[in-house]
This record gives sequence, structure tokens and C-alpha cells, in this order.
Amino acid sequence: MSGRSEKSYIRKRKRKAAALSMVYHLLRIFPVRRNKIVFTAFEGDGGYCCNPRYIAEALLKRQEAYEMVWLVNNMSRQFPDGIRKVRNTFWRRVYHLATAKVWVDNSRKAYGTAKRKNQMYIQTWHAALEFKAVGKFRGDRFPKIAYLVSEYDSKLADYVLSNSEWCTRLYPEMLLYDGEIWKTGSPRCDVLVSGREQKYKEIRERYHIPGDAKIVMFAPTFRGGSQRGKRQVYVEEPTLDFASLTEALRKRFGGEWYVMLRLHPQLAAQLEGIPLRNRVEHMVDVSQADDMNEVLAAADVFITDYSSSAFDAINMYLPVFLYADDLKEYVEERGELMWDMHKLPFPVAESNERLQGDILGFSEEAYRKGIGDFLEEHGVLEDGHASERVAERIWEAVMMQG
Repeated sequence: MSGRSEKSYIRKRKRKAAALSMVYHLLRIFPVRRNKIVFTAFEGDGGYCCNPRYIAEALLKRQEAYEMVWLVNNMSRQFPDGIRKVRNTFWRRVYHLATAKVWVDNSRKAYGTAKRKNQMYIQTWHAALEFKAVGKFRGDRFPKIAYLVSEYDSKLADYVLSNSEWCTRLYPEMLLYDGEIWKTGSPRCDVLVSGREQKYKEIRERYHIPGDAKIVMFAPTFRGGSQRGKRQVYVEEPTLDFASLTEALRKRFGGEWYVMLRLHPQLAAQLEGIPLRNRVEHMVDVSQADDMNEVLAAADVFITDYSSSAFDAINMYLPVFLYADDLKEYVEERGELMWDMHKLPFPVAESNERLQGDILGFSEEAYRKGIGDFLEEHGVLEDGHASERVAERIWEAVMMQG
């Protein structure tokens, strides 16, 4: 996008934001409902998932008289009793946000969204420790409009959740946020810490996988976003050789292996599944499953390229293998990564042959030590109680402050 066209685009977005803000102010004729909580995930593309899901579950367990509303783009998504799904259209979204005491979201609010003084906005974000450069760390690859939207949303937020000293230290520049950063742990990781045994069995039953079979989950990262000022969402056919992968896993760990494939929620909303020509026996596409972490809890091995889910998986000490065959191109497009991948406690392969070698040579003892050292060094807090902490804070705001 040229400098002139970018300036024109930004002026247009600012006019739309001003108009949106005016609508929110007009809707202040409606009172804020003290017990009303509105959830959103991945701009409405997510169903009952990610950090907002586990916060909602913790609230449901409290059996308080909450009015819980979930804004969703696909009304076929299923939600438990106690949560009312609402189609994420303009007027419904504005009305419910304008009249809710609490907002819970894992992505940015629309530019121009206006919050009242007696409302509370908890920004859970959708990644904690992560590979991809975010915010100011993107340097000149951070479009001006993305800067403006990020800064605007961060000024609305009352709390941003953190799971580590690393996040707490870097979030001001990553998220353009100077408010309270609350180290609670990641609510979506609670299921990995305290619900693994249950999900290990439940997921196998749901997808008709033998109880003694092993699962390798493959989740390539989201590519796209606000790249050079243009909103893009796309997926490429993975070059991962699934036949050699499952053979290497069988040789190293034994057992019968099933491959679970997972797209990012914003890709899954547009595609039925991962495009593949190199299918093998025992493959299950779980892209349409609402929540990734309940599936991840059932896995025995996790493979990704640059997804922050790798850092979720290590809280179970799950073997994680990175397959990053386009590392150079990805950095050129997205910017320098937040970590030196080769200094992390999991192996990095840029070819199928290297990935096979990493699997065959995997040392559980060395891996567990590396993970333990990493978690301690970066002050990671994942104890299975993050959702409870957030639910308690919401209860205080809703039931005690009025």
C-alpha cells in the first residue's frame, strides 16, 4: 500500500470509528445491566473456545445469577446452558456491549468501540508466550492502522492477563498497553494442567479412536492478519510428510498413531479443513472443534511451526516438535520472531528428514529438564486455577460494586 493510499485508508477508518463511537454513545439511553457479561473470541469466528471459554466455565460453576452472552458469527456453534449465543451483527454487538457490566475478549474490539466508566473490560489475548512478532516488535512491518487499532483497544482494557514474567515485561510494547497486567496464568491452560486425564479419554471416544491409540496433533499457525495494511487470512498446503512422521513416532514411542489436524479458528471459519494431498490412514481433522486445548489435552505429541500453542503444550511436558520449513520466508514477511527458535527447549526442523531424526533421537529426560528450566527462568504460572482467579474478580465487579 502506497503512502498516499495508506493515509486515505486511515482517514476512512477514523471516520468509521468516530461514527461507531457515536452509536455507542447514543445507546447509553439503555442502562448497564449489573450481572451481564459479554464474551467474544477471535472477532466472533471462534465458538466456545480459548481463554473466554474457561472463564465462562468457572463462572457457570459458581451458579451466580449472571446473564452471559456470547457474540458468535456462526450460529450453529454449541454452547452450554447458561450462555446465550447471539449473532455477531453490528446492532446486536453494539447493544450488548453497551449494556454489559463486563466484557471478556481474546482479540481486539472494533476501532471506535466506546466503553462506559462503570464497565470492565478483561483482555485475555489469544497467546501468551509466543513466537510471532507482535506490536512494536514488528518494527516497520507493523502497519499504521494496526498500531492505531491496537492502541485504541488497549486504552479500553482494564486488565490484560499474563501467564509469566516474560509476558508481563513485554506486553506494554507487544500490545501497546500501559494499564494493569494481571498474572493469573492462561485460563485455556487449566484443562491441560488439571483436566488431561478426563480429556484423554473423552476425545478418543468423541472421534472414535481406540483407547490405547496415540495421537499426534498438527496445528500450523495462522498466517496473515494486518499485513502491510491489508487484512488477509490464508492457509497453505503443509509439506509435512505424514507417512514418515507416523512411522518415526511408531519407532520411537511405539503404539498405533492417529494424526489430528487443526486449523486456526479464523481459518476454520472459512475452510472446512486443511487442504491435503498427502493423506495417510488414521487422520482426523479437528479444525471445526470449538476449542483447541481440550483436544491438545488428549495428545501424546504436538507439532507446529510458529503457534503459541507449543508453549501451552509444554505445561503438560508434552513432546513438542517444531516443523518450520519456511522459516526464512516467514521472518521476511512477518518480522523477527520473539525467540531464537534454536535456543528453545524443543527441537526445530526445517525438513522432513530432520524432523524424523529429532523424533527418533528424542530424550525424555533431557526434554523434561529443558522444559522445567525454561518455565522457571521465565516465571511461568500455570497451576490450573487461572479461570478461578478471573471469575473471582468478575464476581467482585458484578456482585459487590454494583
